[in-house]
Amino acid sequence: MHRTTDRLILRPPEPADLAVLFAIYGDPATNTFNPAGPMANIELAASLLDRWLAQWRDLGIGPWTIATLDAPGHPIGFGGISMHRYLDQERVNVGYRFATSAWGRGYATELTRASLASGFEEQGFSEIFALVRPAHAASIRVLEKAGMQQIDTLDDVPGAAPSRVYAISREAWAHV
Repeated sequence: MHRTTDRLILRPPEPADLAVLFAIYGDPATNTFNPAGPMANIELAASLLDRWLAQWRDLGIGPWTIATLDAPGHPIGFGGISMHRYLDQERVNVGYRFATSAWGRGYATELTRASLASGFEEQGFSEIFALVRPAHAASIRVLEKAGMQQIDTLDDVPGAAPSRVYAISREAWAHV
């Protein structure tokens, strides 16, 4: 399912996206708040891409490949809604990762709003969640601008402060 926003093209990932996926997920800067750190090799990126392709095939959702309308053939990131298991249940989760060249331009907010719209209006989900590390102020602002509110914490990184769990319901989304 393709989707466009004012500035972005959002499309399901393809095998040809592997090199860009590894470049972004293997970049230490894009993993500043990721406790696991950057991807160590392209095989890990291929495994992640395979999981995304399976989610799209089996569930009709998953992270999109993100490009700008001005440069549709040059992905700048990956993100959208996908299924993640935490707090003892499978949850619809919004997330993203952008190349550093795309930072600071409002793309994450634009993607998050498009992801929520897709999840509620097209997929019919009743609630969408997000996980964010407590020191990641930029992503916290993105989630809050999209109308999401912190509802819980998740002690998911041993020896570190718990992640923040954000959520928004379809009813709350209708009033954002």
